[in-house]
Amino acid sequence: MPAETPAGLWRSAAAADPARPFVTAYDAATGGRVELSYATFDNWVAKTANLITDGLGAGPGERVALALPAHWQALVWLVAAWSTGLTAVPVDRGGLAGAAADIAVADADGVDAALDSGAREVVGASLHPLGMPLADCPPAALDYAVEVRGYGDRFTPGPVDPGAPALDTGDGVLSGAELAALARGRAAEWELTAADRVAIITSTPGSLADLGPELSRFLAPVAGAVPLVLTPGDASANLQARLGMERVTAVADARPGSPALPGEFKPLP
Repeated sequence: MPAETPAGLWRSAAAADPARPFVTAYDAATGGRVELSYATFDNWVAKTANLITDGLGAGPGERVALALPAHWQALVWLVAAWSTGLTAVPVDRGGLAGAAADIAVADADGVDAALDSGAREVVGASLHPLGMPLADCPPAALDYAVEVRGYGDRFTPGPVDPGAPALDTGDGVLSGAELAALARGRAAEWELTAADRVAIITSTPGSLADLGPELSRFLAPVAGAVPLVLTPGDASANLQARLGMERVTAVADARPGSPALPGEFKPLP
């Protein structure tokens, strides 16, 4: 049996029940709630993968720096990168210059740093809860919200080498096969099942580091076809009520110091 890849894990999870909710995300600024099914998230992945290959001319072996918080659009970029054979390089804004990336994707506050990073292509993401464009997109950057909508809803992935680099953690590079195996292992270790619902409580301002050094807080639920809830830890005083309303069963708390939450939740490292 060929080795698994993160993109393969995603395709298996999405195929199991496309209409089921996959990620529910709360906006830190407005408190707004967005819910994407597996099918809708996969549609965004397809559009983004087509943007990567057809719009940005990128392919296997190239690197994409992601200077984004743990937002649902950042998760889309991760899966799209792995679907096209790119190496994902999660960084904060200060790390863009050292990422040695072919493509740099940043939020509104990081676009200027991305333009100075040496990347061949720069993409700005507004991360607006309703998908609005950037308020001010520099001419040398692409506005993700504007550009991605013009690409196809289906993406047919070419062969992706499971042994090729898939994630640069900053401390080393992991292949797709290694990431998938780690995800399977974490899902088993955390005893995740499809009946679970995992909340990732993000820090402020937040980064993809909130998903863990191997992105296991994202990939382990994907491996088990487990829905996610992304919520900022400082968004409201009624966080406990929010987790209850969302029927969360397991919590990965990325806030500094990881304050203990009362309630019957399965804690994930």
